[in-house]
Amino acid sequence: MGSSTAAGPHVERAVGMAAVGPSVLARAGLTRVDYADYFAIGHVGGATVTPERWSRAMFGDLPNVGERFIWQGLLQLRLAPGRSRATVAGWRIGARGEDWIRLEADSWALAANLIVRDDGSTVSLATLIRYDRRFAAAAWGVLSAVHRRLTPGILRDAAIAVTGSSADRPRRRSAP
Repeated sequence: MGSSTAAGPHVERAVGMAAVGPSVLARAGLTRVDYADYFAIGHVGGATVTPERWSRAMFGDLPNVGERFIWQGLLQLRLAPGRSRATVAGWRIGARGEDWIRLEADSWALAANLIVRDDGSTVSLATLIRYDRRFAAAAWGVLSAVHRRLTPGILRDAAIAVTGSSADRPRRRSAP
Protein backbone atom coordinates (compact mmCIF):
# COMPACT_ATOMS: atom_id res chain seq x y z
CA MET A 1 0.00 0.00 0.00
CA GLY A 2 1.11 3.57 -0.53
CA SER A 3 2.78 3.00 -3.90
CA SER A 4 1.53 4.96 -6.87
CA THR A 5 0.40 4.06 -10.33
CA ALA A 6 -0.24 6.23 -13.35
CA ALA A 7 -3.81 6.56 -12.07
CA GLY A 8 -2.67 7.62 -8.58
CA PRO A 9 -1.87 5.97 -5.25
CA HIS A 10 -2.35 2.21 -5.04
CA VAL A 11 -5.73 1.07 -3.70
CA GLU A 12 -5.88 -2.29 -1.95
CA ARG A 13 -9.02 -4.33 -2.62
CA ALA A 14 -10.68 -7.45 -1.26
CA VAL A 15 -13.98 -9.10 -2.13
CA GLY A 16 -15.87 -11.67 -0.06
CA MET A 17 -16.54 -12.13 3.64
CA ALA A 18 -13.32 -14.03 4.32
CA ALA A 19 -11.20 -11.47 2.45
CA VAL A 20 -12.88 -8.50 4.13
CA GLY A 21 -12.28 -9.92 7.58
CA PRO A 22 -14.02 -10.04 10.94
CA SER A 23 -13.08 -6.51 12.09
CA VAL A 24 -15.03 -4.98 9.19
CA LEU A 25 -17.95 -7.40 9.51
CA ALA A 26 -18.19 -6.63 13.25
CA ARG A 27 -19.12 -3.03 12.40
CA ALA A 28 -22.04 -4.11 10.20
CA GLY A 29 -25.53 -3.10 11.16
CA LEU A 30 -26.97 -6.03 9.20
CA THR A 31 -28.40 -9.26 10.56
CA ARG A 32 -26.68 -11.13 7.72
CA VAL A 33 -24.10 -10.13 5.10
CA ASP A 34 -24.41 -11.67 1.62
CA TYR A 35 -21.88 -9.46 -0.18
CA ALA A 36 -18.80 -7.68 1.15
CA ASP A 37 -15.94 -5.76 -0.38
CA TYR A 38 -13.18 -3.58 1.01
CA PHE A 39 -10.97 -0.91 -0.54
CA ALA A 40 -8.15 0.95 1.23
CA ILE A 41 -5.70 3.68 0.32
CA GLY A 42 -2.65 4.86 2.22
CA HIS A 43 -2.75 8.33 3.73
CA VAL A 44 -1.78 11.09 1.36
CA GLY A 45 0.08 13.94 3.03
CA GLY A 46 -0.44 12.55 6.54
CA ALA A 47 -3.94 14.03 6.89
CA THR A 48 -5.75 13.61 10.20
CA VAL A 49 -9.40 13.55 9.23
CA THR A 50 -12.53 12.17 10.89
CA PRO A 51 -14.26 9.22 9.26
CA GLU A 52 -17.32 11.42 8.70
CA ARG A 53 -15.24 13.96 6.81
CA TRP A 54 -13.74 11.15 4.72
CA SER A 55 -17.25 9.86 3.92
CA ARG A 56 -18.40 13.35 2.91
CA ALA A 57 -15.29 13.73 0.74
CA MET A 58 -16.20 10.43 -0.96
CA PHE A 59 -19.93 11.01 -1.42
CA GLY A 60 -20.78 14.62 -0.56
CA ASP A 61 -23.72 15.88 1.45
CA LEU A 62 -26.16 15.03 -1.33
CA PRO A 63 -25.97 12.28 -3.94
CA ASN A 64 -24.95 13.42 -7.42
CA VAL A 65 -27.00 12.50 -10.48
CA GLY A 66 -25.15 9.21 -11.10
CA GLU A 67 -25.40 8.13 -7.48
CA ARG A 68 -29.10 9.00 -7.40
CA PHE A 69 -29.67 6.95 -10.58
CA ILE A 70 -27.85 3.90 -9.20
CA TRP A 71 -28.85 4.09 -5.54
CA GLN A 72 -32.47 5.23 -5.86
CA GLY A 73 -33.29 4.26 -9.45
CA LEU A 74 -31.66 0.87 -9.89
CA LEU A 75 -31.25 -0.34 -6.30
CA GLN A 76 -34.31 1.57 -5.05
CA LEU A 77 -32.57 2.57 -1.82
CA ARG A 78 -34.54 4.92 0.38
CA LEU A 79 -32.30 7.94 0.87
CA ALA A 80 -33.03 10.90 3.10
CA PRO A 81 -33.86 14.09 1.19
CA GLY A 82 -31.78 17.22 1.60
CA ARG A 83 -28.68 17.96 3.64
CA SER A 84 -28.50 16.80 7.22
CA ARG A 85 -25.93 16.23 9.94
CA ALA A 86 -27.53 12.78 10.36
CA THR A 87 -26.86 11.71 6.75
CA VAL A 88 -24.13 11.55 4.12
CA ALA A 89 -25.39 11.71 0.53
CA GLY A 90 -28.80 10.62 1.81
CA TRP A 91 -27.44 7.57 3.67
CA ARG A 92 -28.28 7.53 7.40
CA ILE A 93 -25.36 7.62 9.81
CA GLY A 94 -26.16 4.39 11.63
CA ALA A 95 -23.24 4.18 14.03
CA ARG A 96 -19.75 5.47 14.58
CA GLY A 97 -16.63 4.88 16.58
CA GLU A 98 -13.48 6.86 17.07
CA ASP A 99 -11.98 5.69 13.78
CA TRP A 100 -15.03 4.58 11.74
CA ILE A 101 -18.53 5.51 10.60
CA ARG A 102 -21.32 3.32 9.21
CA LEU A 103 -23.74 4.65 6.62
CA GLU A 104 -26.99 2.73 6.11
CA ALA A 105 -29.68 2.54 3.43
CA ASP A 106 -32.25 -0.04 2.49
CA SER A 107 -34.95 -0.87 -0.04
CA TRP A 108 -37.67 -3.46 -0.46
CA ALA A 109 -35.02 -5.81 -1.87
CA LEU A 110 -31.80 -5.23 0.09
CA ALA A 111 -30.06 -3.43 2.93
CA ALA A 112 -26.63 -1.85 2.55
CA ASN A 113 -23.90 -0.49 4.80
CA LEU A 114 -20.94 1.64 3.79
CA ILE A 115 -18.23 1.59 6.46
CA VAL A 116 -15.51 4.23 6.26
CA ARG A 117 -12.52 3.80 8.55
CA ASP A 118 -9.34 5.80 9.13
CA ASP A 119 -6.87 3.71 11.11
CA GLY A 120 -4.13 6.36 11.05
CA SER A 121 -2.21 4.92 8.11
CA THR A 122 -4.99 3.97 5.68
CA VAL A 123 -8.51 5.03 4.83
CA SER A 124 -10.90 2.28 3.85
CA LEU A 125 -14.38 1.88 2.44
CA ALA A 126 -16.26 -1.39 2.93
CA THR A 127 -19.56 -2.17 1.24
CA LEU A 128 -21.76 -4.75 2.95
CA ILE A 129 -25.07 -5.91 1.50
CA ARG A 130 -27.87 -8.18 2.67
CA TYR A 131 -30.16 -9.49 -0.05
CA ASP A 132 -33.82 -9.63 0.97
CA ARG A 133 -35.13 -10.64 -2.48
CA ARG A 134 -33.66 -12.60 -5.40
CA PHE A 135 -33.89 -9.46 -7.48
CA ALA A 136 -31.26 -7.82 -5.26
CA ALA A 137 -28.69 -10.56 -5.81
CA ALA A 138 -29.20 -10.37 -9.58
CA ALA A 139 -29.11 -6.55 -9.71
CA TRP A 140 -26.07 -6.24 -7.45
CA GLY A 141 -24.33 -9.03 -9.35
CA VAL A 142 -24.26 -6.71 -12.37
CA LEU A 143 -23.77 -3.39 -10.53
CA SER A 144 -21.01 -4.68 -8.27
CA ALA A 145 -18.62 -4.86 -11.24
CA VAL A 146 -19.18 -1.15 -11.88
CA HIS A 147 -18.86 -0.43 -8.15
CA ARG A 148 -15.51 -2.26 -7.93
CA ARG A 149 -14.21 -0.36 -10.97
CA LEU A 150 -15.20 3.09 -9.65
CA THR A 151 -14.39 2.77 -5.94
CA PRO A 152 -10.58 3.15 -6.22
CA GLY A 153 -11.12 6.51 -7.94
CA ILE A 154 -13.55 7.58 -5.23
CA LEU A 155 -10.89 6.91 -2.58
CA ARG A 156 -8.20 8.71 -4.60
CA ASP A 157 -10.47 11.73 -5.18
CA ALA A 158 -11.36 11.86 -1.48
CA ALA A 159 -7.68 11.78 -0.52
CA ILE A 160 -7.05 14.77 -2.80
CA ALA A 161 -10.10 16.59 -1.44
CA VAL A 162 -9.18 16.21 2.25
CA THR A 163 -5.49 16.96 1.86
CA GLY A 164 -5.83 19.74 -0.70
CA SER A 165 -2.87 18.17 -2.49
CA SER A 166 -4.06 19.05 -5.98
CA ALA A 167 -5.13 22.34 -7.51
CA ASP A 168 -7.02 20.37 -10.15
CA ARG A 169 -9.39 18.33 -8.03
CA PRO A 170 -11.11 15.61 -10.00
CA ARG A 171 -14.88 15.49 -10.08
CA ARG A 172 -16.53 12.97 -7.78
CA ARG A 173 -17.32 9.70 -9.47
CA SER A 174 -20.54 7.81 -8.89
CA ALA A 175 -20.47 4.43 -7.29
CA PRO A 176 -23.18 2.06 -6.23
